Amino acid sequence: MQGIGRHTDYASRIVLHLASLGDDAQVPVKEIAEKRLLPAPFVRRVVAQLAAAGLLKTTRGNGGGVRLARPAAEISLLDVVRAMEGKVVLNRCVDAPHACPLAAVCPVTRAWTDATRTVEGHLAGVTFAGLVESIAREAAAAAATTAPQAPASRRRKT
Repeated sequence: MQGIGRHTDYASRIVLHLASLGDDAQVPVKEIAEKRLLPAPFVRRVVAQLAAAGLLKTTRGNGGGVRLARPAAEISLLDVVRAMEGKVVLNRCVDAPHACPLAAVCPVTRAWTDATRTVEGHLAGVTFAGLVESIAREAAAAAATTAPQAPASRRRKT
């Protein structure tokens, strides 16, 4: 089964990077490429596609860079997938039901349609603000488990 393309994975990492900096942060493409371990030329192409979809804004020139076009809470994984891949399509019969003469009565088509809607619903519910919050929670939990423990009290032997 084919999943999302590499460009979509990179796009989600780029948006996550910007979201982690705050809604108004603007950074150069080079910084994103370095921090997210991505090839800069590829980042430029992905940024252009995300900007065309209205997810990012770019500013040229000295002091220019890339920033989110709207708050991270308003950008979902579904937005990124659609910007990079187009519609979520698990089976051709869902996207083009007219292509199959049995689509209207086919239980398999209904199953694919339901699965597609489930995937879309899940991706729509995953916002980049939520992803940033989950990173912070995981970091706090990791810090709590690695913090030095107070020495155990000594017990008297009787």
